Amino acid sequence: QVQLVESGGGLVQTGGSLRLSCAASGRYAMGWFRQAPGKEREFVAGISYSGGTINVADSVKGRFTISRDNAKNTVYLQMNSLKPEDTAVYYCAVDRKTYGTSRLIRGESDYWGQGTQVTVSS
Repeated sequence: QVQLVESGGGLVQTGGSLRLSCAASGRYAMGWFRQAPGKEREFVAGISYSGGTINVADSVKGRFTISRDNAKNTVYLQMNSLKPEDTAVYYCAVDRKTYGTSRLIRGESDYWGQGTQVTVSS
């Protein structure tokens, strides 16, 4: 069983920044997804087990950065230049089966975090 603890969500104005954290009970390929009201969950960013492969959705490219601290088994999502359309519940995700990000990009995850709300006001 993988334990995930997310933190860092909140309310921010347009153009502001937030950093999400996800601490895992082990080291895995991990990623972030989000789900806005009335919409399907979508891939935001993924990072491989080593940290050498990173993928970011086109909708957030240039604004969001994913990184990891392997000593802490923690993955971060730095979100800059936030827009109202970024408002969603953000979920941390773990791929236990592979070291890369391909499964995460396809929306496949073995474990999900509890979710953290990000609200961007206009």
